[in-house]
Amino acid sequence: MTNLNTIPATKPLSLGFLGVGWIGRNRMEVLMKVGKAEAKCIYEPFDDNAKEALKIAENAVLAESPSQIYEDQDLDGIVIATPSAIHAEQSIAALNAGKSVFCQKPLGRTAAEVKAVVAASEKANKLLAVDLSYRYTEAFQAIQKIIKNGEIGEIFAVDLVFHNAYGPDKKWFYDIKRSGGGCVMDLGIHLIDLALWCLDFPGIENLQSHLFYKGKKLENHEEQVEDYASVSMTSETGAIINLQCSWHVSAGRDAVIEAKFYGTEGGAAFKNINGSFYDFQAEKYKGTQTEILVTPPDEWSGRAGIAWAQKLEAGKGYEAESAREFVKTAEIIDQIYRR
Repeated sequence: MTNLNTIPATKPLSLGFLGVGWIGRNRMEVLMKVGKAEAKCIYEPFDDNAKEALKIAENAVLAESPSQIYEDQDLDGIVIATPSAIHAEQSIAALNAGKSVFCQKPLGRTAAEVKAVVAASEKANKLLAVDLSYRYTEAFQAIQKIIKNGEIGEIFAVDLVFHNAYGPDKKWFYDIKRSGGGCVMDLGIHLIDLALWCLDFPGIENLQSHLFYKGKKLENHEEQVEDYASVSMTSETGAIINLQCSWHVSAGRDAVIEAKFYGTEGGAAFKNINGSFYDFQAEKYKGTQTEILVTPPDEWSGRAGIAWAQKLEAGKGYEAESAREFVKTAEIIDQIYRR
């Protein structure tokens, strides 16, 4: 678990922020309060978002363009929370300008975009991280630990579910050219990452995906995004991984978020509580018995950014392992979309 209180008491990191909608503002606030970082400059095209951000970062300068932020020689890193279509472009520009990057998911709309960002990170030897935030919940940290310790044996099956009864409230999410995909790109990416992380990012075989739009099988993948997906894949070790995710489904609650792992010696589950998007519980199973490992509350929002800030403070640059993970996940999502 990332310790939120272990950023060294040295000169604050100087950061630029591209996009300060509610997620961008949240990450900025946590980095300033817990990460001891300074928000030096902000680029935000919407006035209301910019005004709210300046309430948090009173001394920040509003940039007239992203280029103004890339070119700021005093910045240690740039935090990107803009629409998905420009994540790769902005990440590459920031890395080429010698800035480390913390980007919202997805890093790119396709594996080709993700590979291009990773290549820029390697060339510049600058730290690159993606806000895969569920990794940093106490509940999933507990699940990952018992799997890595072999406490539930060899994993042979994983069931992943993410149903959001509401779906996104911004139009660009529903535009394939701007989003890169629907509920798989928005929600499923988190759970795919969690499953692969626990299984050491194995190769994937025999992937089959079934995508739907408003209850009908999605035929034109280049014109519409899916609002329901059912995916089955097999790891090179023989483990079966099943994923279901959706927007606007009648789930009987706000959200269903679960990652269940079945091993030869037991099982484990990461699951949300009472339909919450924020409260998670970790459970360990042995036969008919359930052991509760972690329960709410847990203030996990922003921890991924803090982990990035800690590495940045320590002088870390390009990370080959995380780069490989970003690419592998993107390649699987390409397969799901039959690209």
